Amino acid sequence: MPEFEQNNIPAISIGKLTDELSKAYITVIEKGLPLRTMPSVMLWGPPGVGKSQAVRQIAREIGLQTGKKTKLTDVRLLLFNPIDLRGIPTSNEDKTLAVWLRPKIFDMDSSEDVVNILFLDELSSAPQSVQAAAYQIALDRTVGEHKLPDNCIVIAAGNRVTDRSVAFKMPKALANRLLHIEAAVDFASWKKWAVENGINEKVIGFLTFRQSYLTGFDAVSDDIAFPTPRTWEMVSDILNNIDPEIKNVYHLIAGLIGVGMALEFETWSRVCSSLPKVEDIFDGKMPCAPKETDALYALTASMTAYAKKHKDELDKIANSIKYADKLPPDFSVILLKDYMYLEKDYKNRLMTIPEFCKWLQAKGGLLNGSVR
Repeated sequence: MPEFEQNNIPAISIGKLTDELSKAYITVIEKGLPLRTMPSVMLWGPPGVGKSQAVRQIAREIGLQTGKKTKLTDVRLLLFNPIDLRGIPTSNEDKTLAVWLRPKIFDMDSSEDVVNILFLDELSSAPQSVQAAAYQIALDRTVGEHKLPDNCIVIAAGNRVTDRSVAFKMPKALANRLLHIEAAVDFASWKKWAVENGINEKVIGFLTFRQSYLTGFDAVSDDIAFPTPRTWEMVSDILNNIDPEIKNVYHLIAGLIGVGMALEFETWSRVCSSLPKVEDIFDGKMPCAPKETDALYALTASMTAYAKKHKDELDKIANSIKYADKLPPDFSVILLKDYMYLEKDYKNRLMTIPEFCKWLQAKGGLLNGSVR
């Protein structure tokens, strides 16, 4: 049978992917159409690009926009065998027929005020016997005697064969019945997500300075530790929750992103020690601004992280906006654009601050040309 390769499908950023799929599902729900009006989706992409994060964000957006409760069932197919999907056989009451106990993934709430999302992750890496059952779920919304409820969305994801991960090619007959999207790495999309989700300011600052370091995946390399959006999130968790000093957790970080990348990250982070105190800036003091490019990236990231923690203290935010005038124009734009990501629609709150309106009048025209 001819086989499908990842050709002739759109490659879009995680942010755009999330927005477009969320909008499509929300439109279907608001029009009262059956959820299967949208075909099952197959997300392709290299390891760590953020496919799982995208699905979780889609679930959140559906809940926020429709008012329905979203329930996400995350099934890692690489860990499953066929019986996990079909269920366990047992006998009927009079011992004359076999019946199949319903597997837990089919235990969903069919209420009208609920939207279920079944996420079949690592589909292309699963054994082919498991894939066959998973395809039946994605295509027909059934396995054996079991049927998904009508209020269920099905999204699958997997690595590409070209990634040299454990992956099987998909037969064209099956591929033709799915909606395929390749998830692409895009720094601007990632940074917006990172600011919204509290990723450590050192990670954001370093990657804003070296945007190409967001991912270092190389299908032909034998490296087992390399940077991806997923491993940078793990680095952030270590810095946020274990120790904020990179030098103290250097080996843990190197085990995630590789020795070379960790060394460069640790070297860059020394710049942060010479920065002005962020607390002074938000208290209305006007310390001298650094002149070095790497230090400016570090400072804007630190100010954004501090602003997120104090986003309701608009007097402090106003002080920091005054200080932005001391920065080179490109960096003041980076800072204020990041402030808009502090929470959904935060720009509306910024518009109530006279200092922001003044800044917008003077430099707002640079927003579309910021060095991001």
